Amino acid sequence: MIGVSHNPQDFSRTLFREFRQRGYDVVPVNPGVPEVDGVACAARLQDVAPAVDAALLMTSPSVTEKVVEECAQAGVARVWMYRAGGTGAVSPAALSFCQSKGISTVAGECPMMFLPEAGWFHQVHGFCRRLFGTYPSA
Repeated sequence: MIGVSHNPQDFSRTLFREFRQRGYDVVPVNPGVPEVDGVACAARLQDVAPAVDAALLMTSPSVTEKVVEECAQAGVARVWMYRAGGTGAVSPAALSFCQSKGISTVAGECPMMFLPEAGWFHQVHGFCRRLFGTYPSA
């Protein structure tokens, strides 16, 4: 998870905790944060060992453009650019770069909407997206 915040109240930390509670092996990546909830934080994606094949970006669009280049260098095959409201981590330039490198992307979307029993707000969000025909297909 690239861009997880130093702020324990930030949504990226909530998402980090949720993934860990569900048994996912999540590695926080942020050069300005030494640890997240007791887990050592890597400064760069290339510092993660063993190497990963997927990355969830919780970054601003301008940072996303740099991070996807690091993802390509590290051999990351799948990138999820988080978005709940606004642009989130999504960047047209980053999407274009990923496409040119054959990196599979999810351009936006909140992962919580796809997790079973993630909480009423996330379930309502998914329900509304299905109702209005905007829920992503597999």
